[in-house]
Parts: sequence; structure tokens; C-alpha cells
Amino acid sequence: MKHLAAAAIALTLVQPAHAEDHNIREGWDLLGEGSRLLLEGLMDEMRPVFEEHMLPMLVELSDLIDDIQMYEMPEMLENGDIIIRRRPPEEDAQPDDPVEL
Repeated sequence: MKHLAAAAIALTLVQPAHAEDHNIREGWDLLGEGSRLLLEGLMDEMRPVFEEHMLPMLVELSDLIDDIQMYEMPEMLENGDIIIRRRPPEEDAQPDDPVEL
């Protein structure tokens, strides 16, 4: 009889915790769904602006840059200026370690 009473008390204590866990999980699911809908709405609103203004600018920038591998990593000077140096062409590049014959 004591075991039955202990089991009933345990079930009573577990039930609210389980329900609370379910509510938290459901809340996270709803929050995730709301975030997804918000971002989809923003993307739908921004798509025309992106296609009209940003896409042509990115294409023009891409034509100017040519190949990103042709440039060194940007470096920031003490005054805040940023320098992006073009790598030397392969035929003009000096080897790091000269080969001795």
C-alpha cells in the first residue's frame, strides 16, 4: 500500500513538470515558426529592392574585382585606412626560397 501511495505522489509530481516541459517546447516551436514567417516576409519585401539596386551593383563590383584570389588580405593601417593590395602576376612573383643549383 505504501508503494502505491508513493507511486501516486510521484505521478502527481511528474505530471506538472511534464506539462511544463511540453509548454516550453511548444513555445519554442511557435517562436521558431514566427521568426521564420517574419524573415520570409522581410525577404519578400526586400527582393525587388535587391534585384533593382543591389544586384546590378554587385555585378559591376564583380567585374571590377575580377578574381578575389588576385588580391592580398586587407590590412588596416593605424589611421583606420584599409589597404587591399593586388597580388603580383605569377610570372613576376619572386619565390620565397631561391633554388640553389
